[in-house]
Amino acid sequence: MKLLMLGGTEFVGRAVTDAALTRDWQVTVFHRGHHAPPPGVRALTGDRTGGAAGLAALAAHGGDWDLVVDTWSGAPTAVRDAARLLAGRAGHYTYVSSRSVYAYPAPAGLDEDGPLVAGASPDEGERAGEAGDVPYDRAKRGGELAALDAFGDRALLARAGLIIGPGENIGRLPWWLSRIARGGPVIAPGPRTAQLQYIDARDLAAWLLDAAAAGLHGAYNTVSRSGHATMGELLDACVRVTGSDAELRWTDPDVLLAAGVEPWSDLPIWLPEGELHDTLHRGGHAKAHAAGLRCRPVGETVADTWAWLGERGGVAPQRPDRPAVGLDPRLEEKLLAR
Repeated sequence: MKLLMLGGTEFVGRAVTDAALTRDWQVTVFHRGHHAPPPGVRALTGDRTGGAAGLAALAAHGGDWDLVVDTWSGAPTAVRDAARLLAGRAGHYTYVSSRSVYAYPAPAGLDEDGPLVAGASPDEGERAGEAGDVPYDRAKRGGELAALDAFGDRALLARAGLIIGPGENIGRLPWWLSRIARGGPVIAPGPRTAQLQYIDARDLAAWLLDAAAAGLHGAYNTVSRSGHATMGELLDACVRVTGSDAELRWTDPDVLLAAGVEPWSDLPIWLPEGELHDTLHRGGHAKAHAAGLRCRPVGETVADTWAWLGERGGVAPQRPDRPAVGLDPRLEEKLLAR
């Protein structure tokens, strides 16, 4: 198989590239050149925000591909332009989308036929300087529409939710690992039994390649079952792999919210019960699992992420377009004092 990876040097894109190389596929990576491409790939350089000029190296390349994988999350015009350019040169186009494309709030168990965000367009962000003005949900839905417009039933839309694992450049699981590694009492958002829904980037990558090779098309919610792990299981695994003396202080959600703690950002991954928890941690998963999606145990994801952090001196990369996450130590001190 010949794969064109749009991106391919960080997190999900890198996981896809590594998985394809493990299968002895021929891999071409088209990226901006900000990071070294993985060994064993052919690298093309360009900036997708630059329109036709930014895609010049890709346009000049004389080859074709069995599969394109695209993880773009900015203005959907970048997906539109790349997909149009590649429609006659690639057999299949996989767009890594998001469950954020569903109209909020998404009820528990919502499947791929649920209502979607309104008004999204592949042409949003057309004007120069507008790339940062497209909300994430509309950007992802616009990217879906762009892929469908160019590839039709040769397009696969992988609607991922929370993605964690080695290589994470958002900082959610790395923050928990780093905080727990410091030891001592740690604010843990209750209840321990709160159900989580996520996917390891490597499991997502493996499924994307399998699904594309099988010719799957249309939308799939690429997430674990809700409750694949609980908040308690996740944080216990962090304590175990770091070997620290951390003491998890399980705290009632009402106490945290009253103190001004922001779910998801101050205490990453955690959401109290309610609409947002249902939307992000209780989505329908049956279709992708019936199509072969498998999710590894949470302990393996945590251990491998900790090992990866150790290789980097304990410092995780941070996407420049995403805010840093984690609880302010001063607020944690106040909560612990209670």
